[in-house]
Amino acid sequence: MIQGPELPLSGDAMIIDAVCPLPMDHPDYLSWYREGGAAVLGLTMSSTENARGALDRIAKWHRILRERPDLILVRTAGDAVCAKRSNSLGLFLHLQGTEPIENNLDLVDLYKALGVGMVQLTYNVRNHVGDGCEEGSDAGLSRFGIRLIERLNRARVIVDCSHTGLRTSLQAIEHSTAPVVLSHSNVNSVHVSPRNVPDVLIDAIAKSGGIIGIAGFPAMVSASTMPSLEQFIAHISAIATRVGIDHVGLGIDYYSGQADIANDDEAMRVYESSVRNGLWGSAYPPPPHHYPAGIETPRLLFNLAKALSKHGFDEVDVAKILGLNWLRVMRDVWG
Repeated sequence: MIQGPELPLSGDAMIIDAVCPLPMDHPDYLSWYREGGAAVLGLTMSSTENARGALDRIAKWHRILRERPDLILVRTAGDAVCAKRSNSLGLFLHLQGTEPIENNLDLVDLYKALGVGMVQLTYNVRNHVGDGCEEGSDAGLSRFGIRLIERLNRARVIVDCSHTGLRTSLQAIEHSTAPVVLSHSNVNSVHVSPRNVPDVLIDAIAKSGGIIGIAGFPAMVSASTMPSLEQFIAHISAIATRVGIDHVGLGIDYYSGQADIANDDEAMRVYESSVRNGLWGSAYPPPPHHYPAGIETPRLLFNLAKALSKHGFDEVDVAKILGLNWLRVMRDVWG
């Protein structure tokens, strides 16, 4: 595994970025994650796709996995460790929204068999499961949503409440018998945003045994359009201080419309499409979207280890933040 000069990870310690839309449509960017030292990625799919659209994407990735011996499909925590030890890049699939499940809970088992390891309940807006985080009603989990949580638990799929309304999230945690995560959500007490979460939800996630993956999307990090790495780490510190180091990880969410990847015209097209489709609201200012200085793209992820050390996290804590906490949740849910 190619690792940056400041990333001397030993044993089973590794970087796991649980939310990676960037390579989903652009597999060439997998090489950037390799340069940054990543071992396991959660390839995340759009919330707007029905079952046919999601299955088409998954089929493409199974072909890529067959053609690329340097890639491993991660179904268990052991697969993640194998990816690290074999100098490969491990991939699992993440549904960012439940539209691909439609109204057929049997699809949960099909997706699980195909490598979907995590399912996010909503994407900002209301769906048949519950309310998204940008819905003013905050109406909570539907009856179908309760049945979905039960089915995800039985299938050993991680329940993800990022982008999801507070009441829906708390009820999902209440009904789940397995750890629940926020795959890419930051801390509202550090920076106020409709996409960031209050302390009551952080407490509930930690009590369930889950973790919060910290995102790099600038409007979630700080009021600055060009956030610093220190501002990014402030969210990690806030979670570690409140509920402990075992409940924080990475869900950086590098995407195709961000600065340093898309030009201004391309970025604006992505933004306008998301706004026009009703998926993005007040939490999403217009581009450019500059990710924190020092980790602007996946190629620079190795810089995070040194920065965390400078902020007082010891070697054990750094390893947990970078990936071992995600590995624990994978082991708890996937086996």
